[in-house]
Amino acid sequence: MSTYVYGIIAASHPDLPEGLAGVGDPAMPVRVLKEGELAAVVSEAPEGLRPKRRDLLAHQNVLSEAGAEGSVLPMRFGSVAPDDDTVTSVLAERADHYQERLRTLDGKVEYNVKATHDEEAVLHRVMSDNPEIRSATEANRQAGGGSYEQRLRLGEMVVAAVKAREAEDAEEVRQALEPAAEAISVGPESSGWLANVSFMVARDAAASFLEEVDQLRKSHPHLDLRVNGPLPPYSFVEPGPGEPAGTTVGIDHAEE
Repeated sequence: MSTYVYGIIAASHPDLPEGLAGVGDPAMPVRVLKEGELAAVVSEAPEGLRPKRRDLLAHQNVLSEAGAEGSVLPMRFGSVAPDDDTVTSVLAERADHYQERLRTLDGKVEYNVKATHDEEAVLHRVMSDNPEIRSATEANRQAGGGSYEQRLRLGEMVVAAVKAREAEDAEEVRQALEPAAEAISVGPESSGWLANVSFMVARDAAASFLEEVDQLRKSHPHLDLRVNGPLPPYSFVEPGPGEPAGTTVGIDHAEE
């Protein structure tokens, strides 16, 4: 059976909780493969693995348990090797790189912050900040709603102003929280979010980072800020030479 890889740790990493279970139904027992000064957190890979919610959560839980006791280099969901020997061979081949990354990530966690607009609040802000929109709105009101062309023009002005506000607020989110973090990683653009940013934070500074998030909420009531963390630092795992981002040489990825 193939080997499912959750992450890479130091061989000296404290023992994982007894009975820790991973992906699969029934859940596969988690074990540790050691090679020199490194080790991989693995289990058997179930047949036909797909990114179902239960398995995604199991993958994250294993990494969270491992990360609670020390640094862990997380693999993406679906990282599968042909067998245990392939995994230990990769650890030996990339030992220097993985040890350097583990040192860099030691004591660090990730917080992902996503921001959206409160629609009513941002419209109120756009109206109050834009004299041209206020003037057009009042002119339409006095004209009994205005002509079709006037209403269309006003709508276009509002949409443009909201778009501009989205860009400004995305930058403000990043600038407000970046000083409280050691590194940032901007996520892919999505129509669902105006900002999607991951922050690498020292574990002992997490409370201060979350205080900054609360201050940002208070100063920007038109923003809806959603925080996910602490997480293993997925967004800050750098590939070794010749490796695609987020992967390990010799380890393929299941459908995501």
